[in-house]
Amino acid sequence: MATPEKNNPDTTVSAQKAFGLETDWQIPAFSKTDEHVPAIDPAYRFDPDTTMAILAGFAFNRRVMIQGYHGTGKSTHIEQVAARLNWPCVRINLDSHVSRIDLIGKDAIALRDGKQVTEFREGLLPWALQNPAALVFDEYDAGRPDVMFVIQRVLEADGKLTLLDQNRVLHPHPAFRLFATANTVGLGDTTGLYHGTQQINQGQMDRWNIVATLNYLPEEEEIAIVQAKSPAFAGAEKKKEVAAMVALANLTRQSFMNGDIATVMSPRTVITWAENCVIFKDTATAFRLSFLNKCDEAERAAIAEFYQRCMNKELTFSTRHEVRD
Repeated sequence: MATPEKNNPDTTVSAQKAFGLETDWQIPAFSKTDEHVPAIDPAYRFDPDTTMAILAGFAFNRRVMIQGYHGTGKSTHIEQVAARLNWPCVRINLDSHVSRIDLIGKDAIALRDGKQVTEFREGLLPWALQNPAALVFDEYDAGRPDVMFVIQRVLEADGKLTLLDQNRVLHPHPAFRLFATANTVGLGDTTGLYHGTQQINQGQMDRWNIVATLNYLPEEEEIAIVQAKSPAFAGAEKKKEVAAMVALANLTRQSFMNGDIATVMSPRTVITWAENCVIFKDTATAFRLSFLNKCDEAERAAIAEFYQRCMNKELTFSTRHEVRD
């Protein structure tokens, strides 16, 4: 187990050179990588404001929450910053099955010298707390109340964690960092889009030092990402087609914000659509399989109209009430 005196950042990275930010920040970093450092995605595009917030978390040990619609790349944003700092990064998805025991740890039976003994096995939270690691809580607003109160302990300024069963108090490693991503901002879901989310104790929200909002990218940047992620759509000749796909996605987003439809195309969906185009050799088929079939039947006519407007082609689709010959 790492000790607080070991494994501290041993170099720095220029925020201007690494992320293109207009700042003179020199961010602490590690010169060597390990198995917990995410792989660098050279095609990733950084949002300046979100990047500044995440870098502040790493450089100044601030607790940072990233809020925004699904598919905007919140978790990936943190991972890609960590990748360029060689900072180990571990993600925990706070779904309804993650319990307090999963985070803290539990007693388990082990063999010692041929005999069965009971020993305490630490969960991921104590492990991360004592190591140079960035811990990311995904779907933070979906966490169970008992889990959230465990997390609240490490959100304090000193970040100490008390293991009651072990009569131990764990002190955080100097290079431990804490992040979270959420679809809502702790006030509950008023749209009906994110079932399972809930209001977060405002005393706990107050402990997050920085809350950033990551929205969908500007159209040109999203086009560049889709082309970078889908080699078959790279180059100037394919840019017009990708632009039409992104324009269609933007229509669904605007319609969602207006309350007209309940399903929205994320950048992830656009990339999936492009990838499926290569598989099925047909743009319309790929669109139906990538997005349209996820939508409510009452919305499909409106989305088909968006498709015709952007792709300049009619989109045929069926419903459960139709009988085909």
